[in-house]
Amino acid sequence: MLLYNTLGRELQEFIPVEAGKVGFYGCGPTVYNYAHIGNLRAYVTHDVLARTLRARGFDVRHVMNITDVGHLTGDNDEGDDKMLKSAEERGKNVLEIADFYTKAFFTDTDRLNIIRPTIVCKATEHIDDMIALIKRIEANGYTYFAGGNLYFDTAKFADYGKLALLRSEEQKTNARVETDNNKRNSRDFALWFTKSKYENQALVWDSPWGRGYPGWHIECSAMSMKYLGEQFDIHAGGIDHISIHHTNEIAQSESSTGKSPWVRYWIHNEFLVLGRDKMSKSTGGFLTLQTLVDRGYDPLDYRYFLLGAHYRSHVQFSFEALNGAKHARRSLCDRVRALGKKWEKGRKADKTVSSDVALSYLAKFNAAMDEDLSTPRAFAGLFGLLKDAGKGEIDPSAALNVVFQMDEILGLNLRRLIEKDKETSGATDSVDDEVKAAEIKEIEEKIAERAAAKKDKDFVKADAIRAALKAKGIILEDKPNETIWRKLI
Repeated sequence: MLLYNTLGRELQEFIPVEAGKVGFYGCGPTVYNYAHIGNLRAYVTHDVLARTLRARGFDVRHVMNITDVGHLTGDNDEGDDKMLKSAEERGKNVLEIADFYTKAFFTDTDRLNIIRPTIVCKATEHIDDMIALIKRIEANGYTYFAGGNLYFDTAKFADYGKLALLRSEEQKTNARVETDNNKRNSRDFALWFTKSKYENQALVWDSPWGRGYPGWHIECSAMSMKYLGEQFDIHAGGIDHISIHHTNEIAQSESSTGKSPWVRYWIHNEFLVLGRDKMSKSTGGFLTLQTLVDRGYDPLDYRYFLLGAHYRSHVQFSFEALNGAKHARRSLCDRVRALGKKWEKGRKADKTVSSDVALSYLAKFNAAMDEDLSTPRAFAGLFGLLKDAGKGEIDPSAALNVVFQMDEILGLNLRRLIEKDKETSGATDSVDDEVKAAEIKEIEEKIAERAAAKKDKDFVKADAIRAALKAKGIILEDKPNETIWRKLI
């Protein structure tokens, strides 16, 4: 499996730190407003990556943060406090704002059929972890205290800027940042604020440096290392994070542990472009998923639209292009339904028709996904399979099984189409019919055991239960309030 690693600017073979397991951290939302559809592109990318890794047999621990404190409107310690500004505008307190928009975010990702991360961690619930990490950085001599705030001294970190390919002369500049004259260097960044331009900061905590709040960058380092260890496999986010946020994460993480590289593979998705500009909340020119729904689109139309382009390519959004994706997805659904009806009529597979052709299309699909998640090429494999199956050249059962395996990665809910058709036609076949009652009981017990393990934060055990069930053909899907399961045909 090849992934384009921003750290190196090349395709590299994916080799995890620990064989068979993947530690994956994806930058989550700052919950001060609705996610716009450009933001959601990143989470579809993360979802496809995690699905692909799991389909390859990896045990994936996917961690995502929720930033509910510390993020200013400028990534480099500039601008207004995003949370405080939103709270003041809406007449709410900061935690009310965070809770509302966190729920709204997950409503959107659920509608896009994005599998929730293994661990979702809120910044406000990990302040002690951030303080502990800052103390390690300070003990190693990479900080200075000025104007009531603690800063990271980028001049002392020799590899600063390696991810963004910053030039050495840019790193050494002594230029001052207009809004923070306490900095020795324009690229230095705050680890902990005790004094800022906000006299009544909403959320503050006691610390060795005074009562205050953390800088934005320290959050991701502290939470990722808490759940994934001091070195892990993949860190993902939008390309706008490369030059500041991810660059600063690397500096503070590697300076605290003395280990390099902190992360092996850096995966970045490109912008979604509206008109000539990237979609941005700061300019007010953005669309939400609900806007698309209100205009008659299914959220999966938008997912299909995104999958039609490579994640590292600019995507120009227009409703004309979304219409094209909508019609293409409907055509795909019609083909899958037709194949399902064909399978229902002739349950006894025609053994004279080899399933090898179906498997050859699966091989093409997998080859496309293994070359840096090339979803456009993967679609070609899916449609080629459906075309041959429609002509009767592939056994319907074999074809459907391959379609469903492909859709474990694409996430377009194609299996649900067949299930709905069965329900509508009054078909009595179901998972319960195919699996003995004793096996159903065992599966449900395992799901309950996994839920208890997750509650106890024994994620190793929870992941092992999921993997064991998958080996038996049982696929688990975590929903907001339950875990559902299904068995492959």
